[in-house]
Amino acid sequence: MDARRTPQHAAERLGRRRWTDARLRELPDLSGGRRRAAEDAIVLGNLDVVAGIARRVAPGYREQEDLRQVGCIGLVLAVRRFDPHVGDSFLAFAVPTVAGEIKRYLRDTGWVIRPPRGVQELSGRLDGAQSELAQMLGRTPTTAEVARHLHSSALRVGEAARARENLRPGSLDAPVNSSVDAESVADTLGVIDEALERAELRITLRAAMSDLTPRERLIMDLRFVQQCTQTEIAARIGVTQMQVSRLLAGILGRLRARLEQPQGTGASAARVAASPAAARRRRPAADARIAAPLAA
Repeated sequence: MDARRTPQHAAERLGRRRWTDARLRELPDLSGGRRRAAEDAIVLGNLDVVAGIARRVAPGYREQEDLRQVGCIGLVLAVRRFDPHVGDSFLAFAVPTVAGEIKRYLRDTGWVIRPPRGVQELSGRLDGAQSELAQMLGRTPTTAEVARHLHSSALRVGEAARARENLRPGSLDAPVNSSVDAESVADTLGVIDEALERAELRITLRAAMSDLTPRERLIMDLRFVQQCTQTEIAARIGVTQMQVSRLLAGILGRLRARLEQPQGTGASAARVAASPAAARRRRPAADARIAAPLAA
């Protein structure tokens, strides 16, 4: 059985509530140091309420201690603002006040996805409206009641409330459902299909190589498919290693120009090529793009 639901714990909560209500009724007759001491006693007697609200408002927030400290500020404000003549339930007033301070702190630390300014402003007004209505009604107000109080629509109030979910992103390691063996969100994300990318490169390169002579295609096959050295290629085709180097440079240069040429135009490589310096900077990446589909 949950310890929070035992008869003993329920009796303790009832006793604390009665003690708190009695201290709050005494506050109007106190002033100065005596009033501050009484307020501090009420705050200290209800600190566990703050911890529970912090866990409920932002269960995944790492710095829970920071939220509890902010919540304590809200509890102090609730004690100072509570008016027994408006409502007789302190907790009904304190809970939204504490939650509002925590939510305001989370809001001010930055949004992950920033909503429109009107939504942000309405989100900030929700806390005060909920606190006022909670004290008057003695319970948590509904969305429709908050909307009427703010002279807004229930749709906009609901949007402002949901916008607070953008304060902190969900974890990629979080399970997608409540089952024990559920996969994580990260497991459902797609990945880049390298085989598909190579297939696209092959199609592009095939068109670029259509103008090569049989000898040039043989050189490309020996170099990038069979992984032969320039010396081995020279022996195969009956030229020197220096000539193979020049032949490869010329072939790769033409292929680079062909791959950089805008599709669907007859523009020459000279017209579409950038400056020589820019071409030299792009050369390693372009050569790798040519070699990858050949070697695959």
